[in-house]
Amino acid sequence: MSDEQAVLYGVVLAGGTGTRLWPLSRAGHPKFLHPLTGTEASLLQATVDRLDTLTSPDRVFVVTGVAHAAAVSRQLSAVPDENILIEPSPRDSCAAIALAAAVIARRDPEAIMGSFASDHLIADKESFAGVIRQAMEGARQGLLMTLGITPTRPETGYGYLQCGAGVGDGPVVKVDEFKEKPTYDVAEGYVKSGNYLWNAGMFVWRADAFLAELHRQQPQLAAGVSRIAAAWGTAEQEEVMGDVWPTLPKISVDYAVMEGAAAAGRVGTVPGDFGWNDVGDFHTLGEVLTADQAGNVIVGQDTGAEKHTVLLRETHGLVVVPSSGRLVAAMGVRDLIIVDTPDAVLVCPRERAQEVKQLVDSLKELGQHGYI
Repeated sequence: MSDEQAVLYGVVLAGGTGTRLWPLSRAGHPKFLHPLTGTEASLLQATVDRLDTLTSPDRVFVVTGVAHAAAVSRQLSAVPDENILIEPSPRDSCAAIALAAAVIARRDPEAIMGSFASDHLIADKESFAGVIRQAMEGARQGLLMTLGITPTRPETGYGYLQCGAGVGDGPVVKVDEFKEKPTYDVAEGYVKSGNYLWNAGMFVWRADAFLAELHRQQPQLAAGVSRIAAAWGTAEQEEVMGDVWPTLPKISVDYAVMEGAAAAGRVGTVPGDFGWNDVGDFHTLGEVLTADQAGNVIVGQDTGAEKHTVLLRETHGLVVVPSSGRLVAAMGVRDLIIVDTPDAVLVCPRERAQEVKQLVDSLKELGQHGYI
């Protein structure tokens, strides 16, 4: 591993329950622990694996919840247990990233860290690594770097980056505006302008630069994670974490830091073309995995695990997730999602995949927490 590669610390955020992938993804076993990659690797394992040319396991940190820590440790046996940072409760992405940054900065004051979601698919690992190295160049200049993706449609669920002037001779450009989750009409205007990129939710920066910007915009959060990091690895860690963590603002890093940092000229981006997908719902999953001649996708089929549990006749465009061991049979239907788990079955049109989370909300209202 070269010196350039060795300076990266990889931070993987393994939180959330993925409610749009219910009933496969549950609070106790969320989507990042499932093998939805077309291989036997879970989304979490694939995320860490794609960092192997950029860093080493001892420089990989995972931020996760109490309920998932043991499973994360089992799946990532090469990552030291002390690098699994356990949140007592979910406080959104800013607190999670800030905790990792503060812990890393105490270990290595000049560290460059990359923050990555645990539930994204990346088709081209080599191109991805190349873009990260380019982003590291911007980080060395003090910029908070975010990876940009060329938008293909107006999407209200993503953040948008307005590209500004170039920085140096490389591909790094300043971000003039960082707009999180705009309305459809605004997003449509962004896409038509050709001057905006999607924010992929992957960040690269010097840990100290991020913490300084956090202190400028979110002083309470910055002070809290600094106090936690100072106690990390000591006998006071658990007590300090228990006292401070619940007081931290619950806010995403996009709203807490990135929008304001972009307005202050402190954000840069590198356009990336590496087959990115955030696997937000079953329809999206069906678009990125291999389909048969009729457009049907059987999740898990590529691993050989589910070959004999699905029987399809005269169907088209189905996304089938067999995970109960039962036979799933369908005939004469099209464009459906069928998810079979041991205690719950989901059937819905693919075009309504985003609405699956409403079923989870209904279960909460009914007090059916055992299915969540």
